[in-house]
Amino acid sequence: MPRSWHAVAPPSPAVSVLGAVQRALLPQPSVRGQRSRLAADVLADFAAIFCAAWAMNWLQAVACGSKFLPAHPGLLGNSFFQSALQYGILLTLLGYSERLYQLATIQSPKNERLVLGKCVVWSALMADLLSGEAGCWQITLFAVFASVTYLLLLARRAGRRWLGACQGKTRAVKNVLIVGAGYLGQKLADHLEHSPLEKRAVVGILDDHLPVGGKIRGRVQDIPFLAQTEFVDEIILAGVQRDTALKAIWEARRCGTDIKLVPELFGIDPGPPIMEQVGDIPVLTLRQERIPPFGFALKRILDIVGSAVGLILSGPLSAAIALAIRLDSPGPVLYKAPRVGFKGRQFGCYKFRTMVADADKKKLELLRRNERQGAFFKIQNDPRITCVGRFLRRYSLDELPQLWNVLRGEMSLVGPRPHPLDDFARYRIQDLKRLQAIPGLTGLWQVTARQDPSFERNLMLDREYIEHWSLTGDFRILFKTVAAVLQGSGS
Repeated sequence: MPRSWHAVAPPSPAVSVLGAVQRALLPQPSVRGQRSRLAADVLADFAAIFCAAWAMNWLQAVACGSKFLPAHPGLLGNSFFQSALQYGILLTLLGYSERLYQLATIQSPKNERLVLGKCVVWSALMADLLSGEAGCWQITLFAVFASVTYLLLLARRAGRRWLGACQGKTRAVKNVLIVGAGYLGQKLADHLEHSPLEKRAVVGILDDHLPVGGKIRGRVQDIPFLAQTEFVDEIILAGVQRDTALKAIWEARRCGTDIKLVPELFGIDPGPPIMEQVGDIPVLTLRQERIPPFGFALKRILDIVGSAVGLILSGPLSAAIALAIRLDSPGPVLYKAPRVGFKGRQFGCYKFRTMVADADKKKLELLRRNERQGAFFKIQNDPRITCVGRFLRRYSLDELPQLWNVLRGEMSLVGPRPHPLDDFARYRIQDLKRLQAIPGLTGLWQVTARQDPSFERNLMLDREYIEHWSLTGDFRILFKTVAAVLQGSGS
């Protein structure tokens, strides 16, 4: 038994000059141990593509009444060989980016057909653009060529699965020993035993806690004996504790066998695995929120264009409002209200002043008269509101300067309304959800339940907006806002 299982990492092997040049110049398209399978799949796909191109070149020659393999430009506007090579490179590169050659895709025929169809279609479209040819005849050729290629590739994949099913266990060239007889270990063993595409045979499972018998061949300390007597090539750790894993890794390295680890995902289906490197620490993504960057970019463009046009068109009206405020009561025309925005960031929200100059000081005296629930403050017949301010609030004209906040990116045309700092101070943990979106000039709450005094109702509508956001929904809210403003439903 080793002195310590905590120092199981051997020194890094010296890197040869040839290996360094290879890593510097050549792409690394697969994990070690699968390169031969990947190379075979890519070469077989190229063979199918060349057969399809040969058939299409022959059909083109027959249709045009010319000799076989005509001297004029071929299918893709170049020679026959260059055309097929060009299309094959496009398809295989796109196929690799779409995980066409990954085992997870290969083992799912339905998913493989969908991914393959997408790769064939897009590769044909890109090849058509690169060819420089145009016309109905050229488009027809590409459509038929893509169809023939798809059928040939499907036939090759069907033959591969049939051959794997016929060979069965004879394809299992690696003997595997699994450490851990829990749920992960049993599930892994069942998959390796019943999948015709796997080149592994399970010789047994080791576990330090469950009784020996059946699939469970022994304990971790039995690795040296089983590795030699069963000619084990690979040891897979599945759902074991740290100390057990370190012991197994130590014994496996002493025996010279490959070692693999099944990460504990706590029953979560991570979807397509995403592994990233943070320094020298590998990080596996279990879930990644889907963020539509293109949609958000369009939303930002809409904000910039809409706020700029709004500021220009509302210029004369803003000047008239400023004059009316000056004549109605002493104090500045604009009010820069501190607000809490996206992810809790504070900013100055511009508004036309609708209250007396010392309104914030008087708010503390009026808190007991608050008519809203939760982190809201609003009362009917607020004594702080001026005569002009009451009119501006009724038609929401006091919020016109916030178009400048939208132009600066602090706000959006549509989103949850920003709250004052004292209202934010009364947030509960679940209320912070509304800060995951950029605050808006108008929002779902404003057009559906503006007079509802419940903060819970406001929060529910904001959460619904964030979870089901779409540009179509934004346009719908903007149109409803215009109708609400014309009706003078503000307060």
